[in-house]
Amino acid sequence: MKKIFLILMASMFIASCDNLEDLNTNVKDPSDVPGEALFTSAQKALVDQMVNTNVNNNIFRLINQHWTEVTYTDESNYDLTTRTIPEQHWQFLYKDVLKDLDQGAINIENAPVLATDNPSVKQNKLAIIEVLNVYTYSILVETFGDVPYSEALDINIKKPKYDDGLTIYRDLISRLNVAISNLDTSAESFGESDRIYFGDVNKWVKFANTLKLKMGLVIADIPSETALATATVSSAAPFVFASNADSAKLKYLTATPNTNPLYVDLVASGRSDFVPTNTIVDYMNSQNDPRRALYFDDNMDDPSTPGIEYIGGENGVENSFPNLSHITSTIQVPDYPGAILDYSEAEFLLAEAAERSMYGTPANAEAHYNAGVTASILDWGGSLADALTYLSQPAIAYTTATGTWRQKIGIQSWVALYNIGFESWTSWRRLDFPTLIAPPDAVSGIPVRFTYPIIEQTLNAASYQNASTAIGGDFVETKLFWDIF
Repeated sequence: MKKIFLILMASMFIASCDNLEDLNTNVKDPSDVPGEALFTSAQKALVDQMVNTNVNNNIFRLINQHWTEVTYTDESNYDLTTRTIPEQHWQFLYKDVLKDLDQGAINIENAPVLATDNPSVKQNKLAIIEVLNVYTYSILVETFGDVPYSEALDINIKKPKYDDGLTIYRDLISRLNVAISNLDTSAESFGESDRIYFGDVNKWVKFANTLKLKMGLVIADIPSETALATATVSSAAPFVFASNADSAKLKYLTATPNTNPLYVDLVASGRSDFVPTNTIVDYMNSQNDPRRALYFDDNMDDPSTPGIEYIGGENGVENSFPNLSHITSTIQVPDYPGAILDYSEAEFLLAEAAERSMYGTPANAEAHYNAGVTASILDWGGSLADALTYLSQPAIAYTTATGTWRQKIGIQSWVALYNIGFESWTSWRRLDFPTLIAPPDAVSGIPVRFTYPIIEQTLNAASYQNASTAIGGDFVETKLFWDIF
């Protein structure tokens, strides 16, 4: 009997081996997650990174000299390495955005299409994912220069090569053209899973074309790219954002973890780390800018400065929080929308395109410039009368303002992009206005790129070294391929 029992137990164990593979199944594998959920996750991670002000992750407002710090001033002095800021930016975009978009596209592609389904819906979802892929890679190229691209998301390649930035950029424009052609405005897409446009394909077409317009102008100063830049700009311009309602803003919620990161950093943290700089406050004071009351809180009554309602902090030094204007409470509520690309920027880009005779003529530039200023004032809660009064001033009016078109458009774009840090930084790097001065204790010149993550220097050393050499050195002052002037 004992022998029979052992034989039966052995037989049962052998039979059970057929199911041993089940033990290796990862029930949390992203291949089992709906592609729509991965898209939502990637979309939120992308906007979170682009709008937050946590100094571990995003210091674009500090580089632009829109804000400065109160007590801890390392980041206002361009110390990017202590908190590994480039690494955080890199990791968020590659790991939390691009990888989720990639897997989301795979899962949507593999999902069966029922007889009752409209195949254009799947096509739209894949095209929208591709548009966000292009946007994200363009941010990486505009931040670092040469980056991993062709081998970036292949998990079997542990040390991906860095591709040439201009080559990537050309390919991104090509990919964007295909994605736009695949968007079918007669069909639906992500619906509620899309926290920016809630599945409105018409608005995704406008977003894609506004992105395309910007990308065309990014390469406009490169002599070898004149034809591509002109074709890109001229084909995109008629289809870009047409009102503030078109702007790309993620709709946050009132409860964590789905609140705007600004609320987390400025309110929930209980800290008072930032004030607007005197760079922007003094300029706006000098021009009687109606957005001062919308950008800043008039929280002081300082008898030593009679008649001055707004006072900014000195960039890069310790500042007294109680004695300076504060950042408006408007953007500090939990569900304040997070913007990554807006209508005012589209109009300034069109003004630039007109000056370059890439879309319309230079005579059209004034109308687009006026529309950009007006869009910004209205979007922040000002009135049309405010905009008209502001634009009537000789120092602001396009025909009488000082300087070249680069100066006029550059300065007003810098003011309008007050709360879209990355876009403001890119505009400043391209147009070189306004003139910003590094603080006295800065560890470098004003950054025109981020250095590569330290982890790349150690774990992917050969590829890192090749990229560093190719771009002219891994320094924050190294101008990227498109930053000609």
